[in-house]
Amino acid sequence: MKGLEFLLSPPVAFLVFLGFAFLLYALGKRMAPKPRNVGGKLETYACGEHLPGFKIQFGYRLFFFIALFFTMMHVAALVIATVPSGKIVFFAVIYLAMIFLSIMALVTRS
Repeated sequence: MKGLEFLLSPPVAFLVFLGFAFLLYALGKRMAPKPRNVGGKLETYACGEHLPGFKIQFGYRLFFFIALFFTMMHVAALVIATVPSGKIVFFAVIYLAMIFLSIMALVTRS
């Protein structure tokens, strides 16, 4: 049994499963029907209407807005949760007021 123990090592097991995956891929490729070139196969189609293609410009503005909002909220919660008791608590109230003003400026900004 000592001689076959090398099969359990991660690099050898990876290569064995990689070969198995390649064999499954090759078998599937041979079993699949051959593709035919159909005229409108690559055209856009939606609900029976032919739509002209156009470029979509994605924006991250809303993502950054929400990310900044949650960052401010999480940092505020962390700071408030770790404030020691005593006279310094009043600084935490001032900090909460500043966070509130910052969030209001973020939300009301156009």
